[in-house]
Amino acid sequence: MAPDDLITMGRVSVDIYPQQIGVGLEDVETFGKYLGGSPTNVAVAAARYGRRAAVITRTGADPFGRYIRRALREYGVDDRFVSEVPGLPTPLAFCEIHPPDDFPLYFYRYPKAPDMEIRPEELDLAAIGAARILWVTLTGLSEQPSRDATLAALASRKGGVTVIDLDYRPMFWDSPEEARHWAGEALRYATVAVGNLDECEVAVGERDPHRAAAALRERGVELAVVKQGPKGVLAVTADEVAEVPPVEVEVVNGLGAGDAFGGALCHGLLAGWDLERTVRFANAAGAIVASELACSPAMPTTAQVERLLGRDH
Repeated sequence: MAPDDLITMGRVSVDIYPQQIGVGLEDVETFGKYLGGSPTNVAVAAARYGRRAAVITRTGADPFGRYIRRALREYGVDDRFVSEVPGLPTPLAFCEIHPPDDFPLYFYRYPKAPDMEIRPEELDLAAIGAARILWVTLTGLSEQPSRDATLAALASRKGGVTVIDLDYRPMFWDSPEEARHWAGEALRYATVAVGNLDECEVAVGERDPHRAAAALRERGVELAVVKQGPKGVLAVTADEVAEVPPVEVEVVNGLGAGDAFGGALCHGLLAGWDLERTVRFANAAGAIVASELACSPAMPTTAQVERLLGRDH
């Protein structure tokens, strides 16, 4: 079997999103059901561009778990590394939608999320090591045995691109200091780090975009990507600096835009594009998803992204 273009690892959920916008969950009458979880969405986004993508995660042995595997296959994502954990329910994630910038998330990951039960001894380290890109998240380091599995996956890499998504979510950690410690451990293996200003501050103690990028580069990463919200994105390598403004769209649901950015970033890296083209493409992909209600179903094709950028290829 040929190596995967991209393997992502970590969180998965069924996203339960309201069909009514601008109201609290207590007033919502109907919901839609979607595939979710940040690294899962990144794989879906990359598959939209024809990339060979797979996800390492675990679900409950329940109907929602079966839905996740079916949805992955329908989106063209390989589910061979998805397994069940009897006795733990598949996680659910609810949100409220208050455009343009208020999207509270409510995670139902009790008593423990199955994706925190990824175990090192169950990993296909040969496949992980051979993948052109491995994408892991800070959340995967927040609890055992997922922490040891994530570090084992990182240690298996002998080449290619290794991305750490600094997706700090306070509810998964005892303290920011604990998250910073494990971010430091993961950054030892990473060639690319991606995070917003809050996440960079937790990971390296810097909130200024340029200082945050420099601090990430000092940790050894080759490419530091700092997302600045309404100020756009800063990306820095040893030879290139790209500062790209945001793409203006009418925001419906900002959740999932970062995952669309991630999948498009992987696509640009795999294609060998220059840094500015890669970041502009990823920015536009994120904007498209922000203009839609759902995450995974909204992940764009190359033609959609190019159309938004004004390039009719």
